[in-house]
Amino acid sequence: MSAESNFSNAKFLTVAEVAEVMRVSKMTVYRLVHSGEMPAVRFGRSYRVPETAVEQYLKGAVVDGHTGTA
Repeated sequence: MSAESNFSNAKFLTVAEVAEVMRVSKMTVYRLVHSGEMPAVRFGRSYRVPETAVEQYLKGAVVDGHTGTA
């Protein structure tokens, strides 16, 4: 089983927690989830986002034509 498919050690964040970390609105996070730009798991009527997905999204963010990596 690969590390990506093993969720036993994964930490999941709520949409509100992701919005707080990214300093955006919850609606922005929902848009990212629904568009497929940020992976999430649906539990009942709510979504949970793996913490690693948030980190990867932010690392891949583009600002002024440069990626987030130095």
